[in-house]
Amino acid sequence: MREILRAGHIKKEYIDKPVLEDINLNLYEGEIVCLLGVSGVGKTTLFNILSGLMLPDSGNVLLAKSLDDEKDAFEDITGKPGHISYMLQKDLLLPHKTVVDNVALPLVLSGMNKKDARIKASSFFEQFGLSGTEKKYPVQLSGGMKQRAALLRTYLCKKPVALLDEPFGALDTLTREAIHEWYLKIMEEIKLSTIFITHDIDEAILISDRILILKGSPASITDEIRIDEPKPRNGNFILTEKFLEYKRLIKSKL
Repeated sequence: MREILRAGHIKKEYIDKPVLEDINLNLYEGEIVCLLGVSGVGKTTLFNILSGLMLPDSGNVLLAKSLDDEKDAFEDITGKPGHISYMLQKDLLLPHKTVVDNVALPLVLSGMNKKDARIKASSFFEQFGLSGTEKKYPVQLSGGMKQRAALLRTYLCKKPVALLDEPFGALDTLTREAIHEWYLKIMEEIKLSTIFITHDIDEAILISDRILILKGSPASITDEIRIDEPKPRNGNFILTEKFLEYKRLIKSKL
């Protein structure tokens, strides 16, 4: 796999309070990496830096220039937003727009006319399990359907890397279980290189290729755990002894 994102020696302080200390991470094409840590440890701060919305005090963020370039051809995107897609926990769908217009928004902002943008966005609705919702409004959708729409909108941004900040955190347990299976299936199809924030150990084991443990004050990445299990993983995987082995290992590291 080709390395697509690299962050090196990231450090950040808020009013003389150290938050992040010497963060180093990388992401490979088509990979899902989970950033796991307790609430308030600095996960969202790190995402803001990776996305270019916030400057680190030191360190840099590098993005592969093109999938056709040589492996060592990287662009420094530190403090430069717009290169990476970013999906927050809240779906942020616009209530006055239909679902298809919400999803098509990145295409319109990129210069495509509304009619063509709707047609292109609609072509993905069946794949993302959204058939029949095109003319509905966000208030008419369930929480799980809203997150599917938000993920499709993120995908249509057509950036090489997506950052997902606890996108399923607000869903109830049964809805989360169902959307996890769907998420793994769709990610196998679209191969979107992703870093996924969560504080849910089960979620991290279920969806990721690698788990990075963020802990401490200031926070640093203390451990990397590779989940060597075939994907997509269904709900039965969480009942296996292997799953429990991963869970015990992770809990010992947190």
